[in-house]
Amino acid sequence: MSQHVPGPDFNVRGAVDLSSFGRPTVPPPGAPGGAPAAAGFVIDVTAELFSQVVEQSKQLPVIVLLWIPTDKAIAEYAGRLGAIVNSYDGQFLLARVDVSVSPEIAQAFQVQDVPAAIAVVGGQPVPLFPGIVTDAEIRPMLDELLKAAGQQGITGRIGSGEPGEDQGHGTGAEPIEPELPPLHQAAYEAIEANDYAAAITFYTKALTEDPRDAQAAAGLANVKLLSRVVAMDLAEVRARAANDPADLNAQLDVADLDLSGGKVEDALGRLIELVPGSDGAEREALRVRLVEYFEILGSDDPRVGPARRALANALY
Repeated sequence: MSQHVPGPDFNVRGAVDLSSFGRPTVPPPGAPGGAPAAAGFVIDVTAELFSQVVEQSKQLPVIVLLWIPTDKAIAEYAGRLGAIVNSYDGQFLLARVDVSVSPEIAQAFQVQDVPAAIAVVGGQPVPLFPGIVTDAEIRPMLDELLKAAGQQGITGRIGSGEPGEDQGHGTGAEPIEPELPPLHQAAYEAIEANDYAAAITFYTKALTEDPRDAQAAAGLANVKLLSRVVAMDLAEVRARAANDPADLNAQLDVADLDLSGGKVEDALGRLIELVPGSDGAEREALRVRLVEYFEILGSDDPRVGPARRALANALY
């Protein structure tokens, strides 16, 4: 196993392939018929808390599972993976990331489809296994990961008893306790309940209270994108756009699908090319959608600066 695999800087913003939302669904984690709720050495994290996961990896290996918790096959797999991680009695932490809530984390790992499991050891990503794998495949990989982490002096273990209990192994690292601002938490819960309108309301209120809240701005743009894409039929949208290039709504829909599928340059280029030939309400719709894309990607994304300049040139 490679101990240090060059990977992306953990800039947790961006978009991920959302096409998998059409698969058979089950209730949310913890509900009857759904995946097990986070417990033991399994936690659920969002973009706001992900830096803590990276920090935790300096004490013990962290396994990041990028998943869709309401997908039937993935939920079953996550349950098996969580049970295996818990059987190691605190030698690993499993951090589950719902890509419908935090697609930017999948973008940071350059992952285009889920499920995918990536280890983080000493702040560095270590690819484990894409897709759904068997228990017989999981355990040898985790054993090898432990050995690789030990060679780097990363031998911490989380106490399995009451909070603060240390079993005397390694650093006695404590589990991460995710805490979100109230409006962010409310938005997260609304997204879990598939109530995207409520999530938009909560993020909008957070921005009203603090216009500089970058996480709320990114969250709002992401949930708006999700609310639009989740009900789209890929073939129908692309056919409509191809048959009528003048149909602005069809072009906006295709751009949404491109962005959510990781085709960032295609999404940005498609809309920017339409700006010079538009006017009035159509031009404003294009500008607003592109600004949303910039929020999703983040100012550190190298594609945003050139796209902003191209948009400005097209507008003025």
